[in-house]
This record gives sequence, structure tokens and C-alpha cells, in this order.
Amino acid sequence: MSNLKELPVLQPDAAVSADSAVVPCCAPLSREPLGAEDADRVAAMFKALGDPVRLRLFSQIASHAGGEACVCDIQDVGVSQPTVSHHLKKLRDAGLVTSERRGSWVYYRVAPSVVAALAGVLEDPRAAGQA
Repeated sequence: MSNLKELPVLQPDAAVSADSAVVPCCAPLSREPLGAEDADRVAAMFKALGDPVRLRLFSQIASHAGGEACVCDIQDVGVSQPTVSHHLKKLRDAGLVTSERRGSWVYYRVAPSVVAALAGVLEDPRAAGQA
């Protein structure tokens, strides 16, 4: 069992759809220092993305047509299939991707708003006209 817990990137709201506006998990780093709890959540996400294979898998899923990818389409990252499964599990455990089994294949999708939440943390206020 993994020691990573699923990360609540956004404020929980079952009524929020994938098309709704997203709210980052915390204020941008350039605006105010992170609190301990937010730092733990953000660090776990970046830790999961800190491995080159996981980063490539995350990128392939995020950029795949339709926003989701079958494991059969993304497993060519230079490691064995069991290692790909291990890395995909790490991404799931960190709350970065979701998965759905369809027949004998598993389809992965970047968790709704994860990219927006990560981008929000790294937001440059000068780029948004807030400087």
C-alpha cells in the first residue's frame, strides 16, 4: 500500500463539473507563503511528477486526444509494462489522474482541474496584470 494519500486539490464540491471554473488549492507562491497543510499537498503532487517516467506518462495522458488515454496507447516510455503500471498507480495515488477499466483495458484521464490547480500555485502575478 502506498504512503501517499489522495490529494484534495480543489475544495470538495460534488456539483462542480469539468466545465466549471476551477479554484487552485492554495494562493500562488508569489502572492503569499504556503501554510504547512498546503505545502504537504503541493509537495506530494510535485513529488509524483518528479520522476521522468511519471512526468512523461502524465504528459501523454494530458495531451492525448479526447483528454483520456488507454494504457495501451501510452505504455511506450522506455520501461516494462509492470513498471508503467507502478508509475500510473503513483500518479493515481497522488490524485493527479483517474482511471476507469473498460473490458481488459484501463483508461486514464488527468483529474479534473489538476493542471489548473498546479498552474495556479505557480502563477506569476505580473503575467496576470497584478504587479
